[in-house]
Amino acid sequence: MAKPTSIKLDDDLRDRIQHLANARRRSAHWLMREAIEQYVGREEKQEAFRRDTLKAWEHYQATGMHVTADEVEEWLTSWGTDNEVPGPTWHE
Repeated sequence: MAKPTSIKLDDDLRDRIQHLANARRRSAHWLMREAIEQYVGREEKQEAFRRDTLKAWEHYQATGMHVTADEVEEWLTSWGTDNEVPGPTWHE
């Protein structure tokens, strides 16, 4: 169940939200909730990417296993061609 919360907005931002809500034929509440939901979703993905990056860096530091940028570029540029190459393999 949704619970109410409050946020302080300056007059200019509140007016901009109301103007956009009117143009979209939505309530200001709907618009703000949608904006917050999208923002939180983006930030969660960004945080997951950051964690994955740190985990990969720690793995590299521990094992030395890697793929070079040139190897990845060669693989990617072959996509969709008659000479498509398999993905690069990890090495030390």
